[in-house]
Amino acid sequence: MSERPRRGLRPAFRGWRAGRPFWGGLLLVLGGVEVLLTMKASMKVMLHVGMQGVAGYLLPTLMVLLGLLVLFNPAQRLFYSITGVLVSLGTWMTSNLGGFFVGLLLGVVGSCLVFGWLPDQEPRRFRRKVVKAVSP
Repeated sequence: MSERPRRGLRPAFRGWRAGRPFWGGLLLVLGGVEVLLTMKASMKVMLHVGMQGVAGYLLPTLMVLLGLLVLFNPAQRLFYSITGVLVSLGTWMTSNLGGFFVGLLLGVVGSCLVFGWLPDQEPRRFRRKVVKAVSP
């Protein structure tokens, strides 16, 4: 059988996604967006605005930027992930307790996923396939 190249948008996206820490970058972006959205909450919901309001908007914007950089430049993922964890933890003090802990947790988990991503690791084989290959 001859291998025909896949055509279409979905296989192309899968190939692009396989070469980068997609889920970690996406969680980091979603965490930053969530913290930014909680900054727009009404004053009755808001716990505190932050250091003159600037750091409250700067740190979640950096979270979004770092998440996008991870997606589009995965070669520098270690620096971006360490910076992402620090920025995510910084939102706890500057932005409504890190978006009421949801954005903080999304950012930290996403950064940890990016840090643990190994690009040169071969795909994991399922246990059933390994057992069938070993048994006579």
